[in-house]
Amino acid sequence: MKQELIAKLFMKFEEACYQYNKIEYWSARDLQEILGYSKWDNFKNAIEKATVACENAGVFVSDHFADVGKKVELGSGAIREIDDIALTRYACYLIAQNSDPSKNEIAFAQTYFAVQTRKQEIIEQRLLDVDRVSAREKLSKTEKKLSAIIYERGVDDKGFAIIRSKGDQALFGGFTTIEMKKKLAIPDSRPLADFLPTLTIKAKDFATELTSHNVIEKDLAGKGAIAKEHIDNNRAVRKMLHERGVKPEALPAAEDVKKVQRKLDGDKKKLLRNVKRK
Repeated sequence: MKQELIAKLFMKFEEACYQYNKIEYWSARDLQEILGYSKWDNFKNAIEKATVACENAGVFVSDHFADVGKKVELGSGAIREIDDIALTRYACYLIAQNSDPSKNEIAFAQTYFAVQTRKQEIIEQRLLDVDRVSAREKLSKTEKKLSAIIYERGVDDKGFAIIRSKGDQALFGGFTTIEMKKKLAIPDSRPLADFLPTLTIKAKDFATELTSHNVIEKDLAGKGAIAKEHIDNNRAVRKMLHERGVKPEALPAAEDVKKVQRKLDGDKKKLLRNVKRK
């Protein structure tokens, strides 16, 4: 495919895009023309195949294919409304995948929307990674705060470790911290929380915050009283999760949070290098 044609098609796709509520859309009528379909009925066949592919992928069709109307001017100058469909990037990608790749326009569209969709996936994954790293850092701070509070109430580091372990056992339905490490194949030397999914990290953080609050509010002291409070709070959090269909002990291990942090730090360094070159 010639460079001139690529540049021309690129501009066509970019200019045809519009935004609604910060989401990018393409008009099916516009896309029909760009992809070289002379008849709307033929293009609708490709759209129908794409909606089936969307449904088979377990994605809500209505989130990506929205029926709308479009006003067009007739030769007489009269205005008539015709059927149209608002398509997301993902919808456009599926349509391109279900069209004839021997046509230059289709071949380009397959690559264009695949690359853009992949970029979106990368951005979404990075946001999830940032959220998990932030949650883990928050849990560390919350645990340090609790440790400082109960230290003043007669509980040393060893006692805090026991209290935290009893909290884990309550949250994970009877599984101890050591048992959860074995269950998730986590090295003995590493903290359990470094390999937990974001939801479980935040659950632990919430239970720990509750304990810190109630230790002060109830003026608790000693390992026994504080341990009971921490167990009760973790049980309460577990009950809430269980009622929503979530069993913390059944969730799979997540990627090592330290590895995720290194990846994010590496991305940041690359961005800084690119900025300096410009």
